[in-house]
Amino acid sequence: MEKGIKAYLAGIVDGEGTVTLSRNHRNEMPCPVVSVSNTSLPLLKWIQKRAGGIITSKNTRKPHHAVSYVWRLRHDKAIWILNEVKKYLIVKRKHADLITQEYKKVTHRAGKYTPLLLQKKNDLIQKIRKLNQR
Repeated sequence: MEKGIKAYLAGIVDGEGTVTLSRNHRNEMPCPVVSVSNTSLPLLKWIQKRAGGIITSKNTRKPHHAVSYVWRLRHDKAIWILNEVKKYLIVKRKHADLITQEYKKVTHRAGKYTPLLLQKKNDLIQKIRKLNQR
């Protein structure tokens, strides 16, 4: 990925995006997620073309709201894109550093956690959540 594209993508993630640990189902551990919500489908398709991921539409809550979309990367692809753009991030650099440096260390490949490893994983989840509070 070119330097200019990385920097532009970092700006979009910093301004419109989310870097977090999230899960799809109750019975799974949170995994890295990078997402961007926007009303510009062409912008999200531009990101998808360069980084992969999926785009979904969001329901409008009120008639005067515009249709909006979410681009999302999960798991190793999220870690990959964070490594690609992290040096250009400003607002979400701490999020990216925590996930890229710590997530694999506290995640058991087979999902079998010792009490100590589970505590470290939960500590990382709490650190990310704290960074995402407004």
